[in-house]
Amino acid sequence: MFDDLEDLTFDKKVKTEYTNVKGVKKTSESTKKGSEPMFEVVEGVVNFSNITQHDTFNGQDTGAYSMTVTLSEDDAAQLEAKGVKIKDYNGAKQRKFKSRFDIKAFDGEGSPWAGEVPYNSRVRLKYKLGNNHPVHGVATYLDAIKVLEVAENVMPEDAAGF
Repeated sequence: MFDDLEDLTFDKKVKTEYTNVKGVKKTSESTKKGSEPMFEVVEGVVNFSNITQHDTFNGQDTGAYSMTVTLSEDDAAQLEAKGVKIKDYNGAKQRKFKSRFDIKAFDGEGSPWAGEVPYNSRVRLKYKLGNNHPVHGVATYLDAIKVLEVAENVMPEDAAGF
């Protein structure tokens, strides 16, 4: 699970077979560090949560789950330094994190989270960086979500007329 998202390194046991100088077959086992993609962590406030149903664009299913969050200035600057494009919406730094696979979600105690995460909730996201795209920047692939604070499900003021 998350282990509070602190330990992000992966170790993999690797077995190697070889023949020693006497012609005897041997096997050695070692630990290979960093054999899995490196995950990163960022905190933010939820703007849009699509973790139980695929996101849609122009009425079409995108085939991906997503979460858009507002980031702190520091987190936004760190992501931008890695080539990730950040959107500025009414003075707030926002980024969408996506996945084509089911996203693991947990509450603050580590129990499984069911359903969408309410607007304005504070979350910690575990993600990995993808390839650089010449127009869209470096992709951010969402792996897991930890809901740190659940907000009352109140719509933003500018959406009240909806």
